[in-house]
Amino acid sequence: MKRDRFTWLVYLLLAFYAYFLNVLGPITPFLKDELHLSYTASSLHFTAFAAGLLLIGLMGQTVIRRLGETRALWAGAIGISVSSLILVAGRSVLVTIAASFCMGLVGSLILATVPLVLSRHHGHLRSVAIAEANVAASLASTAAPLMVGLAARVPGGWRWALAVAALAPLMARPWLARSAARQSDSHSIDAAPADAATRQKRLPKLYWLLWSALLLGVSLEFCMISWSASYLISSLGMAKANAAQSLSLFLAGMLIGRVAGSRLLRRFSPHAVLMGSIGVASIGFALIWAASRIPEGLIGLFVTGLGIAGLYPLLLSLGIAVAPNSVEASARAALASGIAILALPLVLGRLADMVGLRPAYALVAVLLVAIFLIVLISQQKTHARPRSGRHFVE
Repeated sequence: MKRDRFTWLVYLLLAFYAYFLNVLGPITPFLKDELHLSYTASSLHFTAFAAGLLLIGLMGQTVIRRLGETRALWAGAIGISVSSLILVAGRSVLVTIAASFCMGLVGSLILATVPLVLSRHHGHLRSVAIAEANVAASLASTAAPLMVGLAARVPGGWRWALAVAALAPLMARPWLARSAARQSDSHSIDAAPADAATRQKRLPKLYWLLWSALLLGVSLEFCMISWSASYLISSLGMAKANAAQSLSLFLAGMLIGRVAGSRLLRRFSPHAVLMGSIGVASIGFALIWAASRIPEGLIGLFVTGLGIAGLYPLLLSLGIAVAPNSVEASARAALASGIAILALPLVLGRLADMVGLRPAYALVAVLLVAIFLIVLISQQKTHARPRSGRHFVE
């Protein structure tokens, strides 16, 4: 696969988005102390970001068509930068929550547009490109809490972690302009004729089947991120500080899994790699569930991250591949992420209050089984589709 300047730029923009998506959690304790907030009020920053993401999932295709894909990417990047600077300067909870909402609303244009442009630019190699873009996103996600920790140790504090990163689009702008001009000449980007012909077509049932698996896959990822530390504390007696740090094993597993997945896609079909990812994640969760000692639980956490890593990029690429309207398909994928991030960790938390954390944590296994069944059904339906034309899943 040819990784030209535009491809690398798209990778970096998705990483930029992922950084700010994951920086809100680490800065929440600082906002709580400085603004004298309750736990509920401080948690509303991430809720507001997710609400913005939900809106983009509902109306993103209209915005992308009006702006064009390159301008949508640029608008998302500038939106994140301006919103983050408002958050940094904010001295009122209303200002900081509003900034978080705008960051999620405008910034999520990046999330909705990246799969679309990579799919058009790389065609049947879309799965590899989307997987590699998510490797960059994983790197940025891992860097976010580290940057907040480093910034907190210098004068000015945690705000530097946002303020410095907010300058990235200004540095990338000249690169973006040159790349966009080249891509417009080749008709890879902005208002592709094929989409104009298919704009009125509804997304097929196969897309929505894969969309439901995507929703469950993102839910699975954020349930693990939200509740694994609590599970290790309650079930294995791990110290709170150590349990919080152990989440880095899950994130490291996801990073390695995405790197490995992007390479496996060069030799195996997306469905085959996806089934392997589900199998690895299932083994990892079984290790966590059966663990009686802390090292066993930590190994299970790492292996689960290895497997879960491939679910989002693979399901996303498969969904876009079967959709006649790639703009709407990409926007609806962002909707799945918004619903999952906003709802499923809360559902697991409520379930834990009702029946206890260990039984509630079993929801992870239920999600894995459901994803497996959906992927199995979608694979059968995909093989039954004609192999000619643009929308066959390679």
